[in-house]
Amino acid sequence: MDARTFFALSAGFAAAAAFSGWRGALPPNPFKGPRLVPWRALMLAGATAAVLCLTLAAEAAGLIR
Repeated sequence: MDARTFFALSAGFAAAAAFSGWRGALPPNPFKGPRLVPWRALMLAGATAAVLCLTLAAEAAGLIR
């Protein structure tokens, strides 16, 4: 894959991590019941994937060896 694809994937994963971080930081609402989506784990996975894709994009662009 080329660098543009990796940059696009990195931006998508970063946006997903930011959204998951926002949802995970909301206070719990006991009237709605427990949260069934692990937002903080999704945030961590999204941020890890974004950093990995950003590193692969820099390597594909020739910025790092």
